[in-house]
Amino acid sequence: MASVEWHAEDVMVTLTGISRDDAGVVFDVLHHCYRSDDAYAGLPEHPLEGHPVVWTSTFEVTPSHPEPEPTALTAPITADLQGCPCQVELMREVLARAFAIEDHGKVAGDQEREVELRLVSR
Repeated sequence: MASVEWHAEDVMVTLTGISRDDAGVVFDVLHHCYRSDDAYAGLPEHPLEGHPVVWTSTFEVTPSHPEPEPTALTAPITADLQGCPCQVELMREVLARAFAIEDHGKVAGDQEREVELRLVSR
């Protein structure tokens, strides 16, 4: 039987409707488990009030990673995950260990999947 070689794939994570602090909490959980581009690190401390805010980072998802701890948020967060179906599901499982999650939508394809989750404190 031939063995299947695992290849890390990137998953893009987009967080909306939240404070920088809550975005940092979610991205810290994911940084604990995966390598990333740290794209959100240079964003402004205090975005303009009344304007939509989107925090984005890309993570290299691998099957082995540290286990996250349950983590508190100050408000619910909408998280969109986009990437290879296997890696999106692995990241979803990691987020489910750190937060209570609700699935709010899924777009499936052969090569890519997009999932919308609502994250809240456990």
